[in-house]
Order: sequence, then structure tokens, then C-alpha cells
Amino acid sequence: MGSGCYAGVMAGSRLELNFLRLLSRCETMASESPERGDWRLDKYVGALEYMLTTLKKHPSSPTLEVLSEYSRKVDFLKGLLENEKLATPTEKALANQFLAPGRIPTTSKERTSATKTVHLQAKARYTGEMRNELLGTGSRSINDAEGLRNRKALEAEEKQSASEIDAVLQHHHNLQEKLAEEMLSLARSLKNNSLAAQNVIKQDNQTLSQSLRMADQNFEKLKTESDRLEQNAKKSINWLLWIMLIIVCFIFISMILFIRIFPKFK
Repeated sequence: MGSGCYAGVMAGSRLELNFLRLLSRCETMASESPERGDWRLDKYVGALEYMLTTLKKHPSSPTLEVLSEYSRKVDFLKGLLENEKLATPTEKALANQFLAPGRIPTTSKERTSATKTVHLQAKARYTGEMRNELLGTGSRSINDAEGLRNRKALEAEEKQSASEIDAVLQHHHNLQEKLAEEMLSLARSLKNNSLAAQNVIKQDNQTLSQSLRMADQNFEKLKTESDRLEQNAKKSINWLLWIMLIIVCFIFISMILFIRIFPKFK
């Protein structure tokens, strides 16, 4: 499904799967309570940095685009932790503007990137803290209005991200349909060519069979004629022999008669 969900499509190794699970866990913790200073989140982000460095050197590492997205999310979490250590809400809000959240969801269950949601939450929280600091009090009505605006901004961001994902999915779906049509057309062409070749081979086999039958028939006829010719030749030789014998006998008898009739002159 394109570049939509890293966990189900791009996790090509066990190391990458573990990295994605830890990344998803860190995004969840940052979304729940990053301002409480949970020491586990700091440790997890450090572990993410180490795993990302190892993943870049792995033989079956993802593409550069995927690694760039991973680095973007890890840097965002690091920057978020650094922002929480700043002294004033103004510094936090200013530093938050320079953070770049991830653009693609980490898991298939997310409709928009969790880091984008965390970024919007941090922005809303820092804005509220700045307002409370300026006014000296946290007016509930002001906070409610600010929260409503933040929720609307978050919903608008989610709708935009959802529409972008839907557009990407539709594009890939169209590509898959086009590829399927081309493969079907190629299969039909191959089938037609195979049938044509089969018909040609069948006709050639029939022609060859007919030629073999005609050759056999001609051979039988030639053999019969040869036998007849041989018999005729034998008959001719026998008649000639008898004729010659008769001639010899006739000559012999004629000579004897000649000698008898005409005696030898003295």
C-alpha cells in the first residue's frame, strides 16, 4: 500500500520491527504525559538512537527515504524532551516551532502521524502556559476556548492527513488495476499465440502423417512392380533359352541331313 504503514510493509528485519515497536511506545508516552518528565521516555529515546544507528549499518536496512523518516521522528522526540527542560513557556513555544514531526504514521492503526498529534498538543500546552504566565491566572473560559481552537486545528490536520493518505491509496489502487489489466492482456495474448502455435503444429503433424502414409503406399507399389518385373524377366530368359536350344538342335539335324544327302566328294 505504498509508503503508508511502516509496521506492516517496510519492516524487513527483526531489528526494524523492534525499532518500530519502541518508536510507537515512545510516541504514545509523549502523547500521554511528556510534561511529567518520565525518565523512561528519555531512556527509550536513547535506545531508539542506538537502534537507528545499528539499523543504518544493517545489511537489510530500509531505503534512504524510510531511514530519513525514522531519523525525523527520533529527532522530534529528542527535541521534545529538550524543550521540556527549558525554563519558561515562551522558550518552549519558540523551540517547539523548530521541531519537525514525522509525516507518515508509524502503525497501520494511525490515520495521521502520532508525532504530528504530539506536536499540536505541545503547541497548545505551551500557548496555554504562556497565556497563564501573562495573565497571572488560568482562566477556565479562556482555556476552554483555546482548547476548542486546538481541537479544531487538530481535527483539520487529521482530515488533511486522511485525505492525503486516501489520495495516495487511490493512486496505488489505480496503478494496481492498470497493472492487472496489462497482465490480463498479456495473458490473453500468450494464450492466443499458444493456440495458434498448437494449430500450426497439429497441421504439420497431419501433413507429416499423410506424407508417411503416401511413402508407405508408394513403397508397397514399388515392391509389387519390382516383383512383377523380376518374374517377367525370368520368363523372358526362359523363352530365350528354349528358342536357342531349338535353333541349335535344328542346325545340328540340318547338318546331319546335309551330310547324308550330299556325300563327300572323292
